[in-house]
Amino acid sequence: MKTVYEGKTKNVISDEVTGDYFLLFKDDATGENGVFDPGANTVGGSVLGKGKTGLAISKYFFQIMEDEKIPTHYLDADLGEGLMKVRNVTVPPLEFVLRYFTAGSMCRRFSMEKGIPFDPPYLEVTLKDDDQGDPLISERLCLMKGLLKAGEYDKMLALLLKVGEVLRRTLKELGLTLIDFKIEFGFDANRNIYIADEITPDIWRVQDESGNIPNQIDCAKLILDRIRG
Repeated sequence: MKTVYEGKTKNVISDEVTGDYFLLFKDDATGENGVFDPGANTVGGSVLGKGKTGLAISKYFFQIMEDEKIPTHYLDADLGEGLMKVRNVTVPPLEFVLRYFTAGSMCRRFSMEKGIPFDPPYLEVTLKDDDQGDPLISERLCLMKGLLKAGEYDKMLALLLKVGEVLRRTLKELGLTLIDFKIEFGFDANRNIYIADEITPDIWRVQDESGNIPNQIDCAKLILDRIRG
């Protein structure tokens, strides 16, 4: 196995014999100053078993997306090894954000109170660049930088809305209200678009029945307990 890319919470690895690609889910979690936060750009610590828990949750949600005819890069999962087999896709350095309520950086950037609802949902696209603080980026700049081709920006936003509908409904069935989330998209050799990366509490904020917003570690434990029944 060869490490192709090392991320904060996952590594991309390839089997040089078969040509297959995998995501290795690590036990690292994002956060700052000892507090876990899915919106942070730094690793805040490590929790034993987090990687395999995240893989189990990703498998669950990716399979739901596939059932809803939403294309994903997911192919299979080995929960024992913490590996998710994925399509070989090229992922541009972009994150697509959907917000149902004000929270996190939205409140800081625009001096807004938390919890104000958006109807319809508020969509954002950010450039994945830790040094620049993941700035917002427009379709025009994506085209100028060669990150996307004409029409792909809107196709991804439309797909983002579909993902949000499924994710929001599924989390509601688990007793959780979706506040916001972010996903990544990738292209295969024919420029077909797929959801890439992961679908775990590392990419969203939710509110539980008591009105609390659990961090990604507590949220993952809660969801895993509920999907296993």
